[in-house]
Amino acid sequence: NLVVMYDGYLAMPWAPEFGLSGGLTFFEVKDPCAPTVVGHASPGIMRETHALGFSPVGGRWAVTMAMPRFREGGLLFWDVSDPTAPAVVNAMALPGFRYPDAYARIVFAAFWQAPYVYAAGADNGVYVVDATNPTAPELVNQYVFEPVLRAGQIQAIGDLLIVTSAEQARTALLDISDPANPQPIPGGDFVSTDGEGTPREAYFSTASGGHIYYARKDDGGGLMVWDIRDPTRPVYAGGHRSDGNGGYVFVKGGRAFTGESRFAAVYDVSDLSAITEISRLALPGDLDTATPIGNVVVLSVDDKAEDSDGDGVAEGTVVVPFDTEPDAQPPQVTWVYPADGGILTPTSRVGVGFDEMVDVKSAWEGSVRLYRADAVTPAEGRVDGWVSAQEHLVNFWPRRPLTPGTAYVLELPAGGVTDYNGNALAEPFTARFTVAGVAP
Repeated sequence: NLVVMYDGYLAMPWAPEFGLSGGLTFFEVKDPCAPTVVGHASPGIMRETHALGFSPVGGRWAVTMAMPRFREGGLLFWDVSDPTAPAVVNAMALPGFRYPDAYARIVFAAFWQAPYVYAAGADNGVYVVDATNPTAPELVNQYVFEPVLRAGQIQAIGDLLIVTSAEQARTALLDISDPANPQPIPGGDFVSTDGEGTPREAYFSTASGGHIYYARKDDGGGLMVWDIRDPTRPVYAGGHRSDGNGGYVFVKGGRAFTGESRFAAVYDVSDLSAITEISRLALPGDLDTATPIGNVVVLSVDDKAEDSDGDGVAEGTVVVPFDTEPDAQPPQVTWVYPADGGILTPTSRVGVGFDEMVDVKSAWEGSVRLYRADAVTPAEGRVDGWVSAQEHLVNFWPRRPLTPGTAYVLELPAGGVTDYNGNALAEPFTARFTVAGVAP
């Protein structure tokens, strides 16, 4: 249901919905017209995966979904320190997992805000997993929504956890300033509607630039967009109704890419009050996914793939051009949470969002740093922490509690974080925060 770049290679998690097969494959894509497999593992216990998270804590790790048997499943942790030889290090069973309840009792997606993994468990809510050691992860909490929310997509930026429902119209925004204990944000549990105020179901979503983009699947396809920059007062920001049926959605540089079953669509979302369709892309089958990578789009069908070129192999995934020139635009910071000038708790994390997916390895303590505002130099006041990136979101997790009553600066220097094409952040970014309480 997606592909991402990792260590210069295209990473593809693949598996049928019913699991018991599937794997993780890395491709060399310097020539996108001729992708070449460089690494592959098929452990036989992987399930359909809707997200691919990474962690640099103590190694190089990835997480997908696991299902070793029909009534047992959860998370599958991988060692990806060598993409030519990915290896499973742990299959973690989570309580309440049941298949064939394909939408009710399974794990849809996971977000790795290292060292914790937040997993969307459908009607089972949100699992909070301490994956400091991915070879022996520990379940630290399970947050269950009342009434039940069928948790599908899940993303974390700083102290904010965004949970959208699968094939429903409900979203919940949670405070994770205490990372082990998610709490509801007053006003942050809402029903997504179209421009007429009618509740509309979405299949999946992505949060970008302080907005949630929903792949609409109710009375048409297209997009619905909600502004969550103030998570206590989410508001409708724009939309576009198509004749499709929404699957997954990604945002890159003012464009949204959606799979809509019969086709994939590209939308201009630079003005959310006037979203327009730019083009449509085609691949025979149930075309639910269109992932933008540089100046190409990777299309994937998850059912009814066809042999369109007569070579005896059905094409489930193809690479198609979108822009005529290679991507030369640097990534831009479009969101920081907590907001610049905001209040932190001693256990807070801070996160930034970019306008496109970023190179996971380019996000580290040298390119994403937090330091005391009163320090003579950033190096003197630097806070030790873990930096992790998933798709377009980057998080900084302090290794020790922050000091009450103290101001801190988050800095991303120019030339640090890069996109998939190696374009680096052109302008430095800073945000300032103060930790609640009285200084010791």
